[in-house]
Amino acid sequence: MESERTDDTAGQLAGGGHTDPATEVFVAHRNLLFTVAYEMLGSAADAEDVLQETWLRWAGVDLGTVRDQRAYLVRITTRQALSRLRTLGRRRESYVGPWLPEPLLTAPDVAEDVELADSVSMAMLLVLETLTPTERAVFVLREVFDLAYDEIAEAVDKSPAAVRQIAHRARAHVAARRPRGVVSPAETRDALDAFQRAAETGDLQSLLDILAPDVVFLGDGGGVKQAVLRPVVGADKVARLLAAGLGRIAAAGSLRPAQVNGYPALILRFDGAIDTVVAVRIDDGLITGLYAVRNPEKLSYMQRETALRR
Repeated sequence: MESERTDDTAGQLAGGGHTDPATEVFVAHRNLLFTVAYEMLGSAADAEDVLQETWLRWAGVDLGTVRDQRAYLVRITTRQALSRLRTLGRRRESYVGPWLPEPLLTAPDVAEDVELADSVSMAMLLVLETLTPTERAVFVLREVFDLAYDEIAEAVDKSPAAVRQIAHRARAHVAARRPRGVVSPAETRDALDAFQRAAETGDLQSLLDILAPDVVFLGDGGGVKQAVLRPVVGADKVARLLAAGLGRIAAAGSLRPAQVNGYPALILRFDGAIDTVVAVRIDDGLITGLYAVRNPEKLSYMQRETALRR
């Protein structure tokens, strides 16, 4: 997975057009390392910080002593992400309202890789939040990237036997909570188009037609922007909330589709600045989850990403 942006670290390191072997190896594996960190942390900004820390440690390594450079880099990244995840976990205990992952603009090829798109979706990242830090690391490295148990053992400082047990436990935990099934990008786009039309018009019946009976709406304002402080459950309640809010908002701003976390989403902008990102979860052609991120801190990375493309 990539965030469609030239890596600042790599660009600085390769200044003048000449790169040393350590830089070349790091750049070659950067997308993998970013995805590992992002799936563990649910934050693109924190994933970038982890990559900076990984580079600082990698730059001091004698490459002649490294048998498997990819595995070595993954190990550094995983350990840095684990340390940061434990710190973030303590902060999230005092977070105001629901906590949602930081939305990430993703390239079209991510959506084509259905398994990867599913693993970085808002719904899956919220499931991963229910794992312990070590369980999350093991699950991501094994189930998403298919690393060998001995490689994972080195990354998380556990024995291969312990990692197998952790992987089994994490797999069962996720299986009981993960989205009901993989939905094709085309099916998701169709549902999103219908949702956008209904939201822009504020048509209550049109909203009800595309919402599952047990749809859940989550809002993340971080205590900075207005957002629902508790999940809103049920098609009628969610439709009325959307009809009352999105229609008026869309009239004053712009509501546009984008590729976010591997699936289509809607981005609301005022005067060019991102105000809200609404990611959707689709099951059987109906919207079963809506995730509205409004916390400005979580939108700053995406704002920079979109500005770089203009």
